Amino acid sequence: MTDFSHHRAPGFYEIFVVLKHRWSDVATVVVLIIAVAVFFCPPPSGATPTAMHAAALILLTIGLWALGSIPEHVTAMLFFLLAMVLAIAKPQVVFSAFTSSAIWLVFGGLFIAHAVGTTGLGKRFAGVLFDRYTSSYGALLVAVAVAATLLSFFMPATVGRMLLLVPIVVALAERVGFERGSNGYHGLVLTALIISFQSGTGILPANTPNLVLAGASEALYGVHVIYAEWLWVMFPVLVALKGAILVWLVWRLYPATVQTARAATANAAMSTAERRLAFILALALLLWTTDFMHGLRAGWVALAAAVVCLVPRIGVLSATAFNEVRFGPFFYIGATIGLGAMAQESGLGNMLGELLRSTFALHAGADFANFLTLSTLATFVGVLATNAAQPALLAPLAGQFAEATGWPINAVLMTMAVGFNIMLMPYQVPPLVVGMQVGGVSLRAALRVTLPLAAVSFLLLPVEYLWWRMIGYFG
Repeated sequence: MTDFSHHRAPGFYEIFVVLKHRWSDVATVVVLIIAVAVFFCPPPSGATPTAMHAAALILLTIGLWALGSIPEHVTAMLFFLLAMVLAIAKPQVVFSAFTSSAIWLVFGGLFIAHAVGTTGLGKRFAGVLFDRYTSSYGALLVAVAVAATLLSFFMPATVGRMLLLVPIVVALAERVGFERGSNGYHGLVLTALIISFQSGTGILPANTPNLVLAGASEALYGVHVIYAEWLWVMFPVLVALKGAILVWLVWRLYPATVQTARAATANAAMSTAERRLAFILALALLLWTTDFMHGLRAGWVALAAAVVCLVPRIGVLSATAFNEVRFGPFFYIGATIGLGAMAQESGLGNMLGELLRSTFALHAGADFANFLTLSTLATFVGVLATNAAQPALLAPLAGQFAEATGWPINAVLMTMAVGFNIMLMPYQVPPLVVGMQVGGVSLRAALRVTLPLAAVSFLLLPVEYLWWRMIGYFG
């Protein structure tokens, strides 16, 4: 007797795949049409043609990143190409990322991550850090979340933390029997990635937008945001409480059962390559955590570590390692930084800021409504211009918002920082996309967690407001 069910299921699956691709193609065409329309649209009063051209290119770039219809690094290179061919901004602006230490932190971190994986040190770290928790999937999720949070206190750059932690967590997943792409694999890797980002938003030096906002507050308003203030205001609700909810969400959305842990690599003798790499990592971590003493940027430390790893007879990587590392994240981060710089240079940032200021009504005495408005505004600016550009666009408006609300300037700035913590789409946070690429996590798998977590984040805004009320932060 013929088993028709065997033939029916693939048919439905094939239809689903075809519809999915067609929807993606249609959405891509729509984004392209909108971008072309904005490019040729006459500029409104107070705007320049250059600002409209920049807006069109930003819409196209962010639209393609959001849809995932082509690889992120290909979209990044398309951004560089169109910005130059259409003369939207100067090369010094479009390629400004490649003169900053942030992009070289990504470059060096890619080699460090590759070395951690190929030498076996990642498996050893996984055993040392997590072996005692391998009897329970829930315990592993908590352990990974705690490790990612603690690392945020010692390592300043989000992308560096992800590139260091992801290979270890991938080794941990393999150690407890989770195949790549399985529920357990996705659960562990996504917990490490999202907690690394989320914890960074609650610790002043652990996230670049935090530092940009703090620097802007000092330069524009003479207000110094200190480490303890940022931690006290942000950490209890938006890191600790929200982190616990994230672990529960992952446990429910990606249920899994730990298999028997494999033989403990940690008990075996370390190879020469492992010892060398452990020394390189320890020195790099020491330099990262003491940057306030020596002033050496995190990017140059990562680049130095990569060079040492590649030097023959001294390092730990083979001569072919340069060809084995995938440089997609390097160009992706470069494009996101260039995109923000182009928005500012073209005048689009100021135009958007004025539009936002005139659109959102703020009133003295309406503290709760003002808090919700400003934090939501900051969140959606991140959707339009990515996490890296949020403080650059919002900080110049803080003075006007403080006058309208009657708040101290610190409270306005920190309300904007609440928006840094809420992520709707992964592309908003470039380091997260880098971590997804290194960890082999698809956009669809990430969205299963990030979208529900965004809903939780908005529900937590009243809790954060009550916390600020308790500590008297509104003045």
